[in-house]
Amino acid sequence: MDNQRLLIWAFFGLMAWMTYQAWMEDYAPKPAAVPAASEAPVVDEIPDDRLPEFMDDTIDAPEPLTASRVDAVEEDTAGAATVRVTTDVFEVVISSQGGTLQGAVLRNYPVAKDRPDELVELLSTEPSQAGLVQSGLRSAGESPEANHLAIFRAEQDSYSMGSADELVVPLRWSDGAGVTVEKRYRFKRGAYAIELEQIVSNESGAAWRGAEYVQIKRRSSAQERSMFDVDSYSSDGPIIYNGEKSEKFGHDDLVDDGPYSFTAENGWLGAIQHHFVSVVVPERGTTQRFNVVVRGQTSTASVIGSPRTIEPGRSGTFFTTIFVGPKLQAQLEAIDPSLKLTVDYGFLTILSQPLFWLLGKAYGLFANWGVAIISVTILIKLVFYKLTESSGRSMAKMRNLQPRIKALQERYKDDRQQLSQAMMELYKREKVNPAAGCLPILIQMPFFLAFYWVLLESVEMRQAPFALWITDLSSRDPFFILPLIMGAAMFFQQKLNPQVGDPVQVKVMQIMPVIFTAFFAFFPSGLVLYWVTNTLLSIAQQWKINKVVEQEAKQQKHGKKPKDS
Repeated sequence: MDNQRLLIWAFFGLMAWMTYQAWMEDYAPKPAAVPAASEAPVVDEIPDDRLPEFMDDTIDAPEPLTASRVDAVEEDTAGAATVRVTTDVFEVVISSQGGTLQGAVLRNYPVAKDRPDELVELLSTEPSQAGLVQSGLRSAGESPEANHLAIFRAEQDSYSMGSADELVVPLRWSDGAGVTVEKRYRFKRGAYAIELEQIVSNESGAAWRGAEYVQIKRRSSAQERSMFDVDSYSSDGPIIYNGEKSEKFGHDDLVDDGPYSFTAENGWLGAIQHHFVSVVVPERGTTQRFNVVVRGQTSTASVIGSPRTIEPGRSGTFFTTIFVGPKLQAQLEAIDPSLKLTVDYGFLTILSQPLFWLLGKAYGLFANWGVAIISVTILIKLVFYKLTESSGRSMAKMRNLQPRIKALQERYKDDRQQLSQAMMELYKREKVNPAAGCLPILIQMPFFLAFYWVLLESVEMRQAPFALWITDLSSRDPFFILPLIMGAAMFFQQKLNPQVGDPVQVKVMQIMPVIFTAFFAFFPSGLVLYWVTNTLLSIAQQWKINKVVEQEAKQQKHGKKPKDS
């Protein structure tokens, strides 16, 4: 009985923590916006000595820009033009200064369900939500280089995909001495991946040697952390993958520990914004050096490759894949299987990933995520039916023993030790396990938590409608109807099960449906839908088992052999 009580209170505590986090997610004060500068440049101009450096020590990094060269760059880029690109999934703004991606609006993702015209913006020059993807080439010597401060020329100031399946946006740069660079952004229909090609043509009289780099600059600020690791589903900062594991960085992590660097052949870097991510994936199989740093209110995650030599009369191409969009797992894994790590389900990943896979298959059949949740819940219940059946039979027998238990409680009401001994003898004689009721809770808890992470982390569930008033399975029920249905179902479930234990414990159990209803009022409605479905199935299972056990008891009373249940 103590074990059962411990599990109940552990589950109670778990609900309390999850309710607190759900409340914090919706109502906690947001981090203060970064104050706007008096004059915000079109593209953030960082000093040359903060650009990525070469990995190869045999090539010297270019000397830092002198004051006069900095002034010249600022003068040239003061009126940098922009190129606007429209596809079926987003609108992108590219600056002629370095060909920087400085704007990305997701056309199919409103900020909120009730604000359909306000779209999610992942890249922007606005200080409060600044995000840039800068790219370029570092070259040896003092000759000009096509870095993200250089000015590129575009053939036109706007491009539209229209009905085509692919759109290529070219930008060109020349050093005036025979070396030209064409930067091509390739967009494909329905895809949030952007293919970047930097083509170097060397028509000069000397070999060109250099390396490509890409970096994500993003506003950064300290965030509140909770002991339940709310960062795993609402993190807002850099993420890296070193070829073996991924790691996320909070603002305070980089401030306290300083820059983080590593070298890998199949790594990548990115910036997470809850359901959305910007990722840079260098060419696979090439050695790259990664670096993550935060300065002030800006984080920079950069990657630079090994230098290559292009002889006179030759050309060479550097390839990089950039993903800017929702964390759609199918599209991310199509680029690289390890990108699924941007969708972080926490310590229950081993359960959440197959659960999401099942939900995806069910969604393919029903085209409704709510129906998918119901169908997967039924499937889980069927899988564990036999395992929970023995627990149900013990509870049904305990129900039949209630008159005898009450008689013992009356007989030994002044002697708790004798009462406990008498009840244990009764359980042993009738082959009843009073702790059997813990088994369903033990089975449900990991799936409950797995559903919790899937609903909060999977962008596929974001703003997904179910039916009637449930228009967003990832947010709470706006009218609290589903939590009330769940509370009523839990109350009815209690009536099917025996009320055992001391009077205080019984009273606590009787108010649990009310407490759980209050807790679940703040949880995602998809999670409440799972719990309602599971509770209704448990009621049906226990009702059937109770009938079978009662029939067996009647047959035994009349001396008949019970039928196999």
